[in-house]
Amino acid sequence: MEKIFDEAKKLIGEAATSETIEELRIRYLGKKGEVTALLKSMGTIAETERKAFGMQVNKLKQDVEALIEAKKGELAGAGQSIRLAAEKIDVTEPGRVPVPGTKHMITITIDEICAIFQNIGYSITEGPEVETVFNNFDGLNSAPNHPSRDMTDTFYITENTLLRTHTSPVQLRTLLSEKPPIKVLSPGRCFRVDTPDATHSPMFHQVEGLLVDEGVTMADLKGTLDLFAKRMFGDKVKTKFRPHFFPFTEPSAEMDVSCFLCDGTNPSCRVCRGSGWIEVLGCGMVHPNVLKVGGLDTDVYTGLAFGMGVERIAMLKHGIDDIRLFYENDVRFIGQFY
Repeated sequence: MEKIFDEAKKLIGEAATSETIEELRIRYLGKKGEVTALLKSMGTIAETERKAFGMQVNKLKQDVEALIEAKKGELAGAGQSIRLAAEKIDVTEPGRVPVPGTKHMITITIDEICAIFQNIGYSITEGPEVETVFNNFDGLNSAPNHPSRDMTDTFYITENTLLRTHTSPVQLRTLLSEKPPIKVLSPGRCFRVDTPDATHSPMFHQVEGLLVDEGVTMADLKGTLDLFAKRMFGDKVKTKFRPHFFPFTEPSAEMDVSCFLCDGTNPSCRVCRGSGWIEVLGCGMVHPNVLKVGGLDTDVYTGLAFGMGVERIAMLKHGIDDIRLFYENDVRFIGQFY
């Protein structure tokens, strides 16, 4: 018994982990342990010596248990000290500055455009991205053989439904659901069959504007868009309107703004290519055929409409040379526009 106790005392004292202690407990006190074996051997001891033997074995068991419990407490205390040391917090150390989130550049640009027009009385309205062929083409005075209707340009879902190619269908929906005066702005995503490159994407964003009332003229259109250009690109910016063609407006125009980077003085300007002018958006007076679809008397009502690409506005304003950067979700790029 003394040999067992001395050996147990030595091994328990040297134990460094709780797993080792558990192995030693099983070795000495388990069902097949050395101390348990002594208790089971009492039947072989002479009756006169059995009581004394039993007392000694029980004392050995209690002593080994005491050694094990003491060692468990010692290891637990040491483990707690290690854990507390690892979890120690230096309250005097400066904290880590959290990285703030930010809106995406597309969202920021849409918000800027909407804010400009809301300040002059426009309300925001939206329409579905899955549209009917009628709303996307027919009701907007698009000819049956117009190239934009081809499957090489438009994503068709069924024969009569498609992913809208522009936000202009919201114009038609508004004309069919509201009565003049109408003054709305409709931002949203659009889709066209296109191979992604630095200036093209199969998904992009537009903002469409519509104003319909009595006595609306081209002068209202030019004044509205001139105001927008100055607020978006700076007070010194000038505007120029060039004749163009859109099925849903007549007359139609494209609006250019004077180069806000070089003002036309740099032949190698990366924005205007030395021309001094930058194409920004398309616009025009709402075609009478479109007004008639909305059930309006074209002898009484006229309207103006304009549409701009959000990515183009953002690229021009912030000097971004590749549209694909907007969709790669690289935080190094997105984080530049906090």
